[in-house]
Amino acid sequence: MTIVWEDAVHLARAARREGTTRDAFRMLRTDAWFLLALFRMRRACLKLRIPVLNRVLRLMQMVFGGIELGNDIVLGRGVYLVHSLGTVIGGRAVVGDRVRFLGNNTVGTARDNGHPVIEDDVEVGCGARILGPVRVGRGAVIGANAVVLSDVPAYAVAVGAPARVVGFAKHAPQATPAPATERRVIA
Repeated sequence: MTIVWEDAVHLARAARREGTTRDAFRMLRTDAWFLLALFRMRRACLKLRIPVLNRVLRLMQMVFGGIELGNDIVLGRGVYLVHSLGTVIGGRAVVGDRVRFLGNNTVGTARDNGHPVIEDDVEVGCGARILGPVRVGRGAVIGANAVVLSDVPAYAVAVGAPARVVGFAKHAPQATPAPATERRVIA
């Protein structure tokens, strides 16, 4: 039960709220919390070796949320699925705390050559794809319809297909960004 409440608190923070008890109660009414709760129940079913119930809950996620969450993924606390329709997170993807998916996203890999790792507080724009064994650094922003095929540094803003770093997020810590000639191009 604790993880369910922690999800609500972290969802409130991901929704750019204070994370107070009142905000957490508000998040209990969202689709994102419902889908996270279903995912947590699915994980418990796998742990308890109840595959039929896992399958039923997975179908509920697909029907009610329009989302496909694989059995082998790891979701952090408060993963905020703003618009879940069309989102697929598969393979062995690892998603950190308070990551915001804005809708119709794909995260994963088709081959067993590694998996995507999305660190905490990342925002993934509408239609963005994060494919293959890549790491998206903490606080990064992935633009709409970007296709990430290589690593994105922390607090970077990556756009395009294939994605490239065009700047750094406003909420980055007081570190000085590298000059434009030294920025790593994501290709």
